[in-house]
Amino acid sequence: MPGILISETTKEERERIVAESIGNIDGLCDGCSAGVIEMYQPYIDGKKELREINQEYVRSHSHWMESGPVEETGGCGYAQ
Repeated sequence: MPGILISETTKEERERIVAESIGNIDGLCDGCSAGVIEMYQPYIDGKKELREINQEYVRSHSHWMESGPVEETGGCGYAQ
């Protein structure tokens, strides 16, 4: 199985890993794909590992998990 660590991949491979992980969301999302891809740009650029980015996201959104159910708004939070 190919690795996903920065040390094991090229920039092109990291771009592919992010694209494949996100999937084809262009037609399924109301404008959030740019925000999601932007979130993973430090990984693509070789500056942060995926686990670091995911941990930062969880930490920054943990207040949602602690406050109970969130009312559905119909968007993902990245749409402008």
